[in-house]
Amino acid sequence: MKLTELFRHETDLETLGAGQTLLSEGEKGELMYILMSGTAMILVRNKLVETAEAGAIVGEMAMIDDNATRTATVVAKTDCKLLPIERRRLNFMIQHTPNFALHVMRVIADRLRRADSNM
Repeated sequence: MKLTELFRHETDLETLGAGQTLLSEGEKGELMYILMSGTAMILVRNKLVETAEAGAIVGEMAMIDDNATRTATVVAKTDCKLLPIERRRLNFMIQHTPNFALHVMRVIADRLRRADSNM
């Protein structure tokens, strides 16, 4: 599923300059983001675990578990444009777009597998 295509008509994008932090490990999460353009670094305990590119989801784990804190820090490697997704919209997307829900679950499963292999 190409999320940049699914959300191509969105206009409420946030801009993040290279080097700026989008999310910080340990903070509460009220939004997840779809990276519409640019490249971002995903860091866990200050260690690079993934380089996210256009179409990637970030911040999803804190959205799934209501009381959880962020498990990673996301820093823009290049200038980025991001689409914020609040919890209500995420729930709507999951209910009405099953392929979106499967995509989010695959992203989480893939990241958990990679985290386990790096331990």
